[in-house]
Amino acid sequence: MEDRSRAGVRRTYERIGAHFSKTREYAWPEVESFVDEVDACQTALDIGCGNGRHAALLADVADRVVGLDASRSLLDAATERVGSRVSLLLGDASRLPLADDCVDLAVYVATLHHLPSAADRRASLDELARVLGPEGRALVSVWSTAHDRFDAPEDAETGFDTTVDWTLPGGETVPRFYHIYAPAEFERELDDSGLETVSFEISSGNCYAVVRSEGKGP
Repeated sequence: MEDRSRAGVRRTYERIGAHFSKTREYAWPEVESFVDEVDACQTALDIGCGNGRHAALLADVADRVVGLDASRSLLDAATERVGSRVSLLLGDASRLPLADDCVDLAVYVATLHHLPSAADRRASLDELARVLGPEGRALVSVWSTAHDRFDAPEDAETGFDTTVDWTLPGGETVPRFYHIYAPAEFERELDDSGLETVSFEISSGNCYAVVRSEGKGP
């Protein structure tokens, strides 16, 4: 039976991490566009950094980059990719081991939807708000009911929990937990957190929100 706990999600990615990393070579265009809009900054953060493909982009514009992931296996892959350009941390997205107001730029891509409870996801968004500085911006993405692999109504107000199998070499399948967000639900969760939405779009079945920390900026 699948373990829908944070520890269970972590064990899943320890198990599939090496193979998963090999399929994640290129940065997402949406992340490239977000980072391209920044000239330079002091500190950048990649939450759920995986093999470091997006942290590498951040290292082109930031003096210091921190990449955080719950999987040692994926952090090993990130070390091979980004080396000393990024400070890599083993940690929990709902309890960021960073000081208040220390991040100028962040990406939080394809990770929030793996946190197994609504409380964890809300805590994680609030943590992002806490660490973002007054001028800080972040890009947050989740899988949504708009994805063509899900049979969900276009006007759905709430999403659902599911598993999506990962197939290892040799044919073994490993279930991965997802909370599939309805776009309206994702917007509500952002509004209810310590974040303020700057822009919102749906692209290739994913919701993308550019956010800032509510009340900190001008």
